[in-house]
Amino acid sequence: MRMLDIIAKKRQGGTHSDEEIRFIVQAAAAPQPEVPDYQMSAWLMAVCCRGMSEAETAALTREMARSGARLDLGGLGAPRVDKHSTGGVGDGVSLALAPLIASAGLAVPMMSGRGLGHTGGTLDKLEAMKGFRVRLSIPEITAQLKSTGVCMFGQTQDLAPADRKLYSLRDATSTVESVPLVVASILSKKFAEDLDALVLDVKIGSGAIFKNPREAQALSRALVKTARKLGLKAVAVLTAMDQPLGRYVGNALEVRQAVEILRGDFAAADYAECLLTLGGWMVHLAGKAKTPKDGAARLEAQIRSGAALAAFREMVAAQGGDPQVADNLDLLPRAALTRDIKAPKAGYIAWLDARRVGEAAVILGAGRAHMDSKLDYGAGFVLEKKVGDRVAKGDRVALIHGDDKAKVEEAAAYFLTALRIDSRRPKPMPVIRQVVK
Repeated sequence: MRMLDIIAKKRQGGTHSDEEIRFIVQAAAAPQPEVPDYQMSAWLMAVCCRGMSEAETAALTREMARSGARLDLGGLGAPRVDKHSTGGVGDGVSLALAPLIASAGLAVPMMSGRGLGHTGGTLDKLEAMKGFRVRLSIPEITAQLKSTGVCMFGQTQDLAPADRKLYSLRDATSTVESVPLVVASILSKKFAEDLDALVLDVKIGSGAIFKNPREAQALSRALVKTARKLGLKAVAVLTAMDQPLGRYVGNALEVRQAVEILRGDFAAADYAECLLTLGGWMVHLAGKAKTPKDGAARLEAQIRSGAALAAFREMVAAQGGDPQVADNLDLLPRAALTRDIKAPKAGYIAWLDARRVGEAAVILGAGRAHMDSKLDYGAGFVLEKKVGDRVAKGDRVALIHGDDKAKVEEAAAYFLTALRIDSRRPKPMPVIRQVVK
């Protein structure tokens, strides 16, 4: 079998056989390259232009999941459930969600990634807590799940290795948005976690990968269909990402937000709604609640009882962090400088562009412009006002945290380009847009 023939077949709109897909995936997973990067990149572009059938997408996902080891969690004695977000700004929901779900008696093996560009990464946020280990071996992951019911970790060398190769090439060849490739990348990692159920948080809006609702709906349907072909119960929840989620943007700041809500502070109403909606579906799909609404109510009770915060402490301690961070947020990294961003005129916040706020955070060092960029864990924004809030001229809209005065000034100026103030209050922006079953 020759890669050149496989590329030509897809370029001409052909359908790959299972054997051809297996050949591609095995080549991508090989420790020593068997197919040169330029040929693998050419195939990715052909897929991006020509697409893949549902059967091809399922086969690609299955082979990518089988390209390495797979967790074996059948002996945990609890349903295994996870959530995946397509990424956004201020979207630190996983930090609170994973221990919250574990506190309700479910097992949560949550494989996460790092941030790049305007979107944040769960692993970076976790590492804002000094000593927190995200690089764990499969035996360590399994042991922690048995002892605590939750583990948040990065992709190991053994889990879905073909995805690491293909993702790096997609990022470098402008083929990231291809729906079949997105589906296979997401689900191959989740399939390797040995899950019973999966909830997919598909973002829509300026700060999302898919800004167009139709594109986000198409991705959601493809994810759910493919998951079910693999025997995995799944739903996709389409959530808003036109403005940042919650009140904080930045690694340590988003840990703060997670802790605050686990303490029972629901002031960030959009964050709380997203958290409980996704969590409610997780509990429901796992068979622990009759309806998603019942699942959400159960989780809210776990927060109010203190059980969810206790699960967070236990997870942090198990992975090398200081569990006292749950009780003393001053243990988190803090920036040396702060600066107010003030409303240039009176009116209502009509728009707060999530992508631009995320890009402003990258200027501060809270995100990565390149994979090797060094992060400033204390940098970011506290959003004092959000869409729909009334402001007077000179009111503080946001508070910047940073360590470099020049970067703080540059980020402040850029943040203002994300902000629009109108004389009329805008229509409310729903957080939950649609559920695809």
